Amino acid sequence: MYNILTLNNISEEGLKRLPTDKYAVADNAGDPAGILVRSCKMHDMELGASLEAVARAGAGVNNIPIDKLSARGVPVFNAPGANANAVKELVIGGMLLAARNLAHAWSYTQTLEGEGDALAKAVEAGKKKFVGYELPGRTLGVVGLGAIGVRVANAALDLGMNVIGFDAMISVERAWELHSGVQQARSLEDLLTRSDMVTLHVPLLDATRGLISKEGIARMPVGAVILNFARDPIVDEAAVLESLDAGHLGCYVTDFPTRQLIDNDKVITLPHLGASTAEAEINCAIMVADNMRNYLENGNVRYSVNFPEADLPRTNAHRLTVANENVPNMVGQVSTFLADAGLNIEDLLNKSRGELAYTIVDLDGPVSDDMIGQIAGIEGVLKVRNLGQPV
Repeated sequence: MYNILTLNNISEEGLKRLPTDKYAVADNAGDPAGILVRSCKMHDMELGASLEAVARAGAGVNNIPIDKLSARGVPVFNAPGANANAVKELVIGGMLLAARNLAHAWSYTQTLEGEGDALAKAVEAGKKKFVGYELPGRTLGVVGLGAIGVRVANAALDLGMNVIGFDAMISVERAWELHSGVQQARSLEDLLTRSDMVTLHVPLLDATRGLISKEGIARMPVGAVILNFARDPIVDEAAVLESLDAGHLGCYVTDFPTRQLIDNDKVITLPHLGASTAEAEINCAIMVADNMRNYLENGNVRYSVNFPEADLPRTNAHRLTVANENVPNMVGQVSTFLADAGLNIEDLLNKSRGELAYTIVDLDGPVSDDMIGQIAGIEGVLKVRNLGQPV
């Protein structure tokens, strides 16, 4: 039986993927083998020795102590792409809010008093005050062409916009999904210079913190719009406010309000609505529950932010998994221990990602607790799991 701790409300559709004969799921589960989380901050949590996997029902993982878990050989799963449509639709909505002055026009209408001719006159006055512009022919710059960025770029093309994208690390899978009409920017600076609107779809890393800087904003056309539905520190907020006050930027649309942003009438703030749809929550929960189960029962890794992808079809063999520092001769040392124990390797998969490596070994016989201890004692080994035969 696997104990699974939930730190936030996780969609029941996802929890149903964990059968009750194998999983005990609760928000107070003790000695959990797995943790399911959404927004709860885990950095100060005490994580027990029983923990084997963490899964975040969403894309961003800034609330999870990834380095600490990696050092213990614990994978962290997320749900890239599961909320992509929800965020795409919100970005399109943000573009329309900015282009047509919808937020300010709605606020104006809420203040109107009177009826009949007096009200009609006030409505017409607002009509003149909130003249906007149309999206076709405008240029959208998409920074980050992952699951969300690709969908946003393709949708903007369908709206008649010119679209340019920049992603130095675009995957082959996403490149195939990207419409051929999306132009490639030579650099971030090139994209900023050519874009009437810029939308951000990159993770928060040291390299992306402050990615949209004062210097970058200065390159943008007068009246340009920045849309941030990624993470707030990716944009230099002080530089945005300075540019808005100077009349250079036209509008900033963000899912991450601060007091300074809320108080600026050229900023449209939303309460972190990016993945807040019933469909996205269900998709994320199903995706991470399935991947956590596959790891706990079979040792397979899909959509982890710290482990390499590793998927070895399960046969009737006895399965062993080893997470270790990515150093030479680790597989050789493990194989030697197994051979000395008279165990024959039927299949083996070894993958690495940065400083971490992961091996799945299928054997023709059971692995003893003593053998597990010997392998765990190899210098550089982080975690060893004996999964036995499939049930």
